[in-house]
Amino acid sequence: MGLFGRTQEKPPKDLINEWSLKIRREMRVIDRQIRDIQREEEKVKRSIKDAAKKGQKDVCIILAKELIQSRRAISKLYASKAQMNSVVLGMKNQLAVVRVAGALQKSTEVMKAMQSLVKIPEIQATMRDLSKEMMKAGIIEEMMEDTFESMEDGEDMEEEAEAEVDKILFDITAGALGKAPSKVTDALPEMEASGATAASEDESEEDIEEMQSRLAALRS
Repeated sequence: MGLFGRTQEKPPKDLINEWSLKIRREMRVIDRQIRDIQREEEKVKRSIKDAAKKGQKDVCIILAKELIQSRRAISKLYASKAQMNSVVLGMKNQLAVVRVAGALQKSTEVMKAMQSLVKIPEIQATMRDLSKEMMKAGIIEEMMEDTFESMEDGEDMEEEAEAEVDKILFDITAGALGKAPSKVTDALPEMEASGATAASEDESEEDIEEMQSRLAALRS
C-alpha cells in the first residue's frame, strides 16, 4: 500500500526518476521549438528588409506583427521551461524525502508548477498524464477540470503592439522606415519605382502567406 492507502505499481524512487525523465524529454522538445521559431524569425526579418526596399509598408507591418507574436511565443516557451525546471527540482526534493520517510509527500511547489504546465498547448498532453500520475501518488492534489483548459493568447495587438511594431521596423531597417505610420497608405522614404513594386507584389504576397503559415505551425 502506498501513501494514503493508495496502491502504487512502482516504488516511489522509480516513479520520481520516470517523471523526471519525461519532463527533461519535454524540455528538449521545447528547445527545438524555440530554435525553429528563431530560424523563422530570421527569415521574417529578411522579408521585412526586402519589403521596405520595395515600398511595401503594409507588408512590413504585417510581418512585424508576426515577429511580435513569435517573440511572445518564445517567451512563453522559456517560461514553461522554468516551470519544468521547478518540477525537476521538486522531484529531487522528493527523492530526499523518500530516503528519510520512505514515502512521497505533497508538494505545493510542484502543484503550482503543474497547474501552469497543463495549460501549455505544446506539452499539455504529457503534463496532463504526469499530473494524474502525481495525483494518484499523492504528491499533488486533484486539479479541477478547468485547470486543464489551454491558455488562449487573447492579447491585444492594437495599442500595445503599435509601439512594438514601430521599434521592430526601425531596428530591422536601420531607421530607414523611421516610425511606422498608422495608415498603410502613407508614403515610405526612399521608395523604388512603382513599376518595380507592382512587378513583385504577387510574389511578395505569396511569400508572406507561406511565412505566416510556417510561424503559425510552429506556435501551434
